[in-house]
Amino acid sequence: QVQLVESGGGLVQPGGSLRLSCAASGIFFSGYDMAWYRQAPGKERELVASITRGSSTKYADSVKGRFTISRDNAKNIVYLQMNSLKSDDTAVYYCKAGIQPNYWGQGTQVTVSS
Repeated sequence: QVQLVESGGGLVQPGGSLRLSCAASGIFFSGYDMAWYRQAPGKERELVASITRGSSTKYADSVKGRFTISRDNAKNIVYLQMNSLKSDDTAVYYCKAGIQPNYWGQGTQVTVSS
C-alpha cells in the first residue's frame, strides 16, 4: 500500500521559514519523480516544485529563489525548504509521487500571517 505522509506545516510570520517533509512508503522511492503542489482557498492546485529521479529540479516562478526541493533516497523522504515566506504562500501543500500512475499525500496546512 502506497503512503505519502506530509509534515512540517504550521503558522509562520511573513519572512519566516518552514521545512516540509514527505515520507513515502510502499513505492520504490528512488525510482519516482517527486513534486510538491499547493492549493489555496478558492484556487486550483498548482505545481510548486519538482525533483526527478536524477535530482533535477524545477520551480514555479512565484517561489524561485525562496523554496528548495530536495530528496533523501536513503530515508524515502522529499523535502521542501521554504524561506522568505509571504502571505500568498498560504495554502495546503501536497506531496505527489510519480507521473502516471501517481500518488498523493493528505496535505499539510501552511499559513503565513502576522
